[in-house]
Amino acid sequence: MHKNKDGIYIYNEDAYLGIKKACEIASKTLDMIGQFIEPGVTTEQLDKTCHDFILAHNSVPATLGYRGYPKSCCISLNHVVCHGIPSKKKLKNGDILNIDVTCILDGWYGDTSRMFTVGDIGLKSKRLIEITHNALILAIKNVAPGKTFGDLGAEIQEYVEGNKMSVVRDFCGHGIGSEFHQAPNVLHYGAYHSGPKLESGMCFTIEPMVNTGRPETKILNDNWTAVTRDKSLSAQFEHTVFVKKEGCEVLTRSHNNTFFPEGAKLRRDSV
Repeated sequence: MHKNKDGIYIYNEDAYLGIKKACEIASKTLDMIGQFIEPGVTTEQLDKTCHDFILAHNSVPATLGYRGYPKSCCISLNHVVCHGIPSKKKLKNGDILNIDVTCILDGWYGDTSRMFTVGDIGLKSKRLIEITHNALILAIKNVAPGKTFGDLGAEIQEYVEGNKMSVVRDFCGHGIGSEFHQAPNVLHYGAYHSGPKLESGMCFTIEPMVNTGRPETKILNDNWTAVTRDKSLSAQFEHTVFVKKEGCEVLTRSHNNTFFPEGAKLRRDSV
């Protein structure tokens, strides 16, 4: 592997295989945790279950101890945008939550997050989850050599704002592979044909955070938890993608087709 002129790693076949294995454990962790999400369960219990699953697969949770972060995954509830710290807080009917997992396996990193629902959720929550998911998929469909990172951000921003929601500007995706966070920053907004060009061998996350209200966020006193300033709902989906000669491969695909939560499907007669 080597860095290109923009300081972005170009990974070889051996690296690709290593990253892919780490990504598979991360996605399987999220496939597994869904069955435990129900009213009355604490986010701390969910974190412990994820932690044990990751260790049982000879992997290590990347967030545990990362810059002092105290838990093995991030769990962000309702108006929490990202980096929610698992706690004794109990889930309740109508909650929506993002669980973000990063695994280290043999020195390679795999990162993914997805939304989950608790019981019956409202129409606004369903629509938010659908728009956020679709924005990620739109961006992934544009990942190919010759495209730019600006193209990906513009696709997300245009779609989200066209649906009267907002894209969070304060956090972004990132290069990943031999380290947790590498160049480039993958913005979820921007202009077409701007930024570095995508090349075969690049590996990075796309992880749009979308709010039903305004895009501004603030960090709570724990120095980690980011929430919407206007207390509007927020959602996020994240995949790690690897650029191939034609298009890309999503390395963090769900193995049981649960990346999009069943409880978030909109009624046929809804907008």
